[in-house]
Amino acid sequence: MQETFVDPNQFKSFLKMVHGCLALKNDLTFFNGVDFLVNIPSKHLSDSIIKTSTPHYSAADVLISKSKIEAEVTK
Repeated sequence: MQETFVDPNQFKSFLKMVHGCLALKNDLTFFNGVDFLVNIPSKHLSDSIIKTSTPHYSAADVLISKSKIEAEVTK
């Protein structure tokens, strides 16, 4: 897909729309109001997006890591 956007806010809105379609498993349908229409079924959309996963960190894990780093700095 090769589409240009007027400003960064329009592009950010488009990315949020893509994210919403992926999260809700909906088809991506986009029309710019003039000359650009795209409809991508959710199966093809999810197959074409590279998804990554990160391990889940709890608030306690973050605090423990921060404490260890601060302890090493103060030594």
